[in-house]
Amino acid sequence: MIFLNDNALVERDITPDDVKPRLLGHWGTCPGLVLVYAHLSRLICKTGVDALYVVGPGHGAPAILSCLWLENTLHHFYPKYTRNREGLSTLVKSFSSPGGFPSHVNAETPGSIHEGGELGYALSVSFGAVMDKPDLVCVCVIGDGEAETGPTATAWHGYKYIDPAESGAVLPIVHVNGFKISERTIYGTMDDKELVSLFTGYGYQVRIVEDLDRIDEDLAASMEWALAEIRKIQSAARSGKPIVKPRWPVLIMRTPKGWSGPKELDGEFIEGSFKAHQVPLTGAKNDDNERKILLDWLRSYKPNELFDQDGTPNEAILSLVPKDAHKRLGMREEAYKAYRPLNVPDWRQFSVEKGSAESCMKTTGEFLHAVIQSNPTAFRIFSPDELVSNKLDAVLRDSGRNFQWDIASRARGGRVIEILSEHTCQGMLQGYTLTGRTGLFPSYEAFLGIIHTMMVQYSKFVKMAREVPWRHSMGSLNYVETSTWTRQEHNGFSHQNPSFIGAVLNLKPTSARVYFPPDSNCFLSTMAHCLRAENYVNLMVGSKQPTPTWLSPEEADEHCIAGASIWKFASTDGGLTPDVVLVGIGVEMTFEVIAAAALLRSRVPALRVRVVNVTDLMILGPTGSHPHALSDSGFDSLFTKDRPVVFNYHGYPVELKGLLFGRPHLERMAIHGYMEEGTTTSPFMMMLLNKTSRYDIATAAIEAAAHLNPRVEVDAHAAVSAIMHLAQKDKEYVEKHGADRDDTFDVPTFE
Repeated sequence: MIFLNDNALVERDITPDDVKPRLLGHWGTCPGLVLVYAHLSRLICKTGVDALYVVGPGHGAPAILSCLWLENTLHHFYPKYTRNREGLSTLVKSFSSPGGFPSHVNAETPGSIHEGGELGYALSVSFGAVMDKPDLVCVCVIGDGEAETGPTATAWHGYKYIDPAESGAVLPIVHVNGFKISERTIYGTMDDKELVSLFTGYGYQVRIVEDLDRIDEDLAASMEWALAEIRKIQSAARSGKPIVKPRWPVLIMRTPKGWSGPKELDGEFIEGSFKAHQVPLTGAKNDDNERKILLDWLRSYKPNELFDQDGTPNEAILSLVPKDAHKRLGMREEAYKAYRPLNVPDWRQFSVEKGSAESCMKTTGEFLHAVIQSNPTAFRIFSPDELVSNKLDAVLRDSGRNFQWDIASRARGGRVIEILSEHTCQGMLQGYTLTGRTGLFPSYEAFLGIIHTMMVQYSKFVKMAREVPWRHSMGSLNYVETSTWTRQEHNGFSHQNPSFIGAVLNLKPTSARVYFPPDSNCFLSTMAHCLRAENYVNLMVGSKQPTPTWLSPEEADEHCIAGASIWKFASTDGGLTPDVVLVGIGVEMTFEVIAAAALLRSRVPALRVRVVNVTDLMILGPTGSHPHALSDSGFDSLFTKDRPVVFNYHGYPVELKGLLFGRPHLERMAIHGYMEEGTTTSPFMMMLLNKTSRYDIATAAIEAAAHLNPRVEVDAHAAVSAIMHLAQKDKEYVEKHGADRDDTFDVPTFE
């Protein structure tokens, strides 16, 4: 696949025209991946085990695609890849070519649940995949290069969160071939004693597979041993006598990098060195010697004995293909059509009274508790040790943390995984979601950025999955971003970082959804919607502190459906003919906008204000830029055609500028937002430092409206001076007393 355009069965000498013009792909990992695939298929045939195959070295796509062709899965999903000469020629020619399969495992690859580009996540994805699937065994190959990543290092602890009574098992196979792109791997320099000590310390039973002369017998026996150990642990747990701290199996497989490939070229070793990593014979098209080496290499596999005249594999090969097509690794329904929608309770049962002060997170925690009760095997929460801090601890009322090595929680199941590794939480969430279930990832706002690139890789998988006709829908990836910068004044600058919002905004519009529910009822409505949604990356941003409930349940439902609305109670004459539009996006930002409107009502009564709240950020983009984007007329009905607009936005202003770009008359819009100003201070001082306070919004409104309303203009300077004087007095108060004035966050009133 890496080399040939034609002559796939090497029935004649290879000519320059037989070689592709661009040689793309990674050979070095392929022999090991094929070896594991073949033996896992043999194990399925022998035992009937339900298995998934997760490939950490995802750039070894030729290995996986060749096995999928042999088991006839490719033909099932892609009819042109028939299991004969014609289909094989088509596969070989199209690999890493326009219109063909890419050089790494992705959503187009049957059986895959892992985007094989960025390394480090295969193991945590595997652990997530087997949760609540008691009969499933996920065999995960981790390359020794990937094993050097931080996410993989922590994911080795994943089995400590697997209750064998309710979930399946992961069989990790560490493929130690010794080299990365151009250097030795850490594991490649470790001897057997060192590797056994390392993994024994992690809590595993270790078996090393390294008898190259009898590799098939060695690997077959090792995989059967591993499955027997898994069954022993599961049987004990399911009989009510669980093994305390069971030692799950892990295989360390030592084979040379690029095994069975060219031995050397121009006096330098290829097999067993980093030179086998990608394309070992880069000059094969134009160099006669390299082309001769290529010919000898490919013929060493004796294709004339492996395939008949029609190009069909021989019976010895086909005997390793499970007879039951649904048992084949490429046909596992968990990987492409396992989604079960959640039974989402009516959120209105958990709504709070309009006018009350409630924590969005505390209210939502009660709702999530009901979600857990209604979905005992289809919903989990993955959290980096922050549930109680984030006031979502209602979910722990009847379901503890699923931590099997803790005497307080072992053998009790549980819907909550708490591990202080955002990478592991994300990987487990991905595996859980891609195999048909739904999860939630709540986190401190500042630290969601740790899994930025993991989220992007996942979104790439989802994008391609939606373009593949045979993949069914999947649940959405759901994030709750709380403990936000606005109320992290006690933790300081390091905890003030809303950058994950921009990461989601950069995704394809078909995937990205960003919500800023302004109160508890809106958050409930949004959460219920996101848990029902399919194929998205949903980000919900909210406060864990008690804040006003602005809307009744009915009003909140209408507001969330619309994505934004005019808040007439805070607007002049219900928002008619405004001089200026004030827009709140985010809980605290909205409070400051309403406080600014109240301040203007009392101090500059001639200024006509319209207050708008945006809860669905994606409505703001130009018409057609996003499925939720408002039409031009809809945008104008909220923000007018020509009046000044002052946004008070929770995130970085540049994000909102980019989102609005393409809307007409942007010069009339001013955007306030987080400006990377922070420290250990008071909540209101954070508003003042970032110019998102009521005073900053009010003065911006006066200065903008003064050009349009003469009655505002005549008093503008005096009004602005008086308001900024109030801001200075509040700063001085905080500096003197170390806290905000007692009435700072009293609900604004309009007289």
